Amino acid sequence: MRKDLGIKPAVYPMPVLMIATYDENGVVDVMNAAWGMICGMDTITLSLTASHKTVKNLKKTKAFTVSLADAKHVEEADFFGIASGNTMADKFERSGMSATKSTLVNAPIIEEFPVTMECELAEIIDTENVYSIIGKIKNVSAHEEVLDEKGNIDITKAGLLIFDQFKSGYYVTGDKAGQAWNSGKKFM
Repeated sequence: MRKDLGIKPAVYPMPVLMIATYDENGVVDVMNAAWGMICGMDTITLSLTASHKTVKNLKKTKAFTVSLADAKHVEEADFFGIASGNTMADKFERSGMSATKSTLVNAPIIEEFPVTMECELAEIIDTENVYSIIGKIKNVSAHEEVLDEKGNIDITKAGLLIFDQFKSGYYVTGDKAGQAWNSGKKFM
């Protein structure tokens, strides 16, 4: 039996994305964002609000990075979601994490996170119902220890965080349930 739950953001779990930018003084800013997704082979969309310090920064620099948070850094990832760069100037410094400048875009790569997409700002969609940042992915880099023998990211090695907004919990990826474009072949 099904039970009506009302209006809820029920697409979950969601990735735990770390959006990093530089401000006008070259200071690193990072925010935690769960509402983002790949929307093309070289394109990502982030549903944010214009008031975020990170959004203000990327509008100026036309660049940002998106890192996938991992279980090893759940405390730092959560901190980047509960602290605001608008009110805490030393937010990134407090985390104890390190950053290097991307060689492809004007944005920082947070070294501790295992997977990072380096993005140029493609457009901002601002309507009555959505405020979305669209980025063109210029490169993806990953720690070698999260790669498989073919050089692809291995989700079972990465320990990536996912967010359950019903219980406000972070969980970790890992178990494989089936093979895409194969598990359903019996119905063909």
